[in-house]
Amino acid sequence: MQRFFPALVGLVVLVAVLSSCMFVVRERDSALLFALGEVRETITKPGLYFKFPPPFENVVYLDKRLQTIETRDPERIQTAEKKNLLIDSFVKWRIADPRQYYVTFGANSNAAVERLQAQIRDALNAAVNVRTVKQVVSSDRDTIMKEIQTAVARRAQPLGVDVVDVRLRRIDFAPEISESVYRRMEAERKQEANRLRASGAADSERIRAEADRKRQEILARAYAEAQAKRGEGDATAAAIYAKSYGQDPEFYSFYKSLDAYRSAFADQNGTLVLSPDSDFFRFWDRAAGGQSAAQPAVR
Repeated sequence: MQRFFPALVGLVVLVAVLSSCMFVVRERDSALLFALGEVRETITKPGLYFKFPPPFENVVYLDKRLQTIETRDPERIQTAEKKNLLIDSFVKWRIADPRQYYVTFGANSNAAVERLQAQIRDALNAAVNVRTVKQVVSSDRDTIMKEIQTAVARRAQPLGVDVVDVRLRRIDFAPEISESVYRRMEAERKQEANRLRASGAADSERIRAEADRKRQEILARAYAEAQAKRGEGDATAAAIYAKSYGQDPEFYSFYKSLDAYRSAFADQNGTLVLSPDSDFFRFWDRAAGGQSAAQPAVR
């Protein structure tokens, strides 16, 4: 047993040495291979690799995944109108150059986060200070995010960092100006509502006046056409009467006299004051057999 103990110890030492000569790079990591304190190689592809055992060579791993920086408290930024806004943002970034990143920050990711936060704050101030509240909140919001991303990416590139995206998550008014802003917005909305009501009333009166004018025109045209039709009818009737009268004047006179008798004696209580020898009783006398027969009809 004592003869095998040194061999067992040697085997353990050999396994330890061999294990220290191998290292695995995972898909989410990048590896920096150091030789006597200097970076000898940057490894970004996953797999099994070999090296000399420490202290000749050692490995430092860096996370190459997409990372997020979120502001704990909203940043207080002043606009061109000297009004304070509370802006909450987040940034997506990753290590683009492991060697340069390690030279700048070492393996301390907190230092990188603090450096990027300071650059983001400066870029945010530069983008918001030259704009009004309305531009920051609505019209120029996308432009501001692009400006911040471009500025921070340009500053972070020498640090070995790639800034992928910058987003303004929430924009609020500072408490001291929120009430005044809301009151001003309410007054503006009321003014706009009154303007729309006045415009609607004016349009209503205009439409009503136009409708009345067209109505009067239509009635006038209809009355003119009716009068024309009535005149044509009267002319046609007169022509018919004249034609009938020309064919048999005696019968026409008799027929018109009958109409006159019918109209005159339609009211049983009516009174006619006529001379017995008037032309009105011309056909009446003939029917009754002389002047004496017409006397009782006159009251």
